[in-house]
Amino acid sequence: MELPARVVTIAGSAAGGSAGIQADLKTFQELDVYGMSVVTAIVGKHPETGKNVHPQTIEAIEAQFSTLNRQVGMDGVKIGMLFSKEVIGTVAHLLGDSAADHIVVDPVMVGKMGSQLLDDDAIDKLKDELVPMAEIITPNVPEASLLLGGRSLESVEALKQAAVDLHQLGAGNVLVKGGRLTGPAVDVLYDGHKVTSFTAPRVDTVNTSGAGCTYSAAIAAYLTKGTTVEKAVLEAKRFVTTAIEYGFSYTEIVGPTYHAAIRKSGVAHEIKVETIG
Repeated sequence: MELPARVVTIAGSAAGGSAGIQADLKTFQELDVYGMSVVTAIVGKHPETGKNVHPQTIEAIEAQFSTLNRQVGMDGVKIGMLFSKEVIGTVAHLLGDSAADHIVVDPVMVGKMGSQLLDDDAIDKLKDELVPMAEIITPNVPEASLLLGGRSLESVEALKQAAVDLHQLGAGNVLVKGGRLTGPAVDVLYDGHKVTSFTAPRVDTVNTSGAGCTYSAAIAAYLTKGTTVEKAVLEAKRFVTTAIEYGFSYTEIVGPTYHAAIRKSGVAHEIKVETIG
């Protein structure tokens, strides 16, 4: 039997199961890669103190990485919420000594409801140390704006210029996700030479928790399976768009995307791909 590709997610643990490493591992399983995790923080609101993010120690992060690297090894890495400059520096050091061929950086900086998930003093460290290591970075509109010093991004043309400008930070590819704009859901990829747009119908739902995590995890899975970056983005967008369409909620709280949607329904969304410059 041919062994599956190995992908590790370095991210926060979302207690509700919809985002973070939980969403990543569900995505890896659906896409037939072997998933592992390094938990950087536990996200869950304490009923009395109200504290929502519970960071793990540097020692715990190093121990998790060392264990999976020794026991399994890795072909690809998806990076999500790191929260502090100390964690960013640690992860950059660990990856620098690893044999991972594919690194996807999802610069998790702003939560679904607008909460900040990365310390202010960590943004520059992310840009300087982790972004240049990435085969692709996948910021959404608020994250791309922060990385560009607060620039307003309100159109596809603005996303295109943002992708081009963010490429100067050193990543091999930049995918700016336009899910928070109006109209069709358009994402823009810049590979250093051309800009490609990926367009899907906008799904009328609020149940999109974990969509960004799922998208970047799917890109990492496809890259480790040997696809090109453009093909990985295309297939990942098809995967996450279908997952969003079949999203649900058990309570009045915003619910998750459904990672098994393509497998269960047998249908995947069509995505329009177009070179736009």
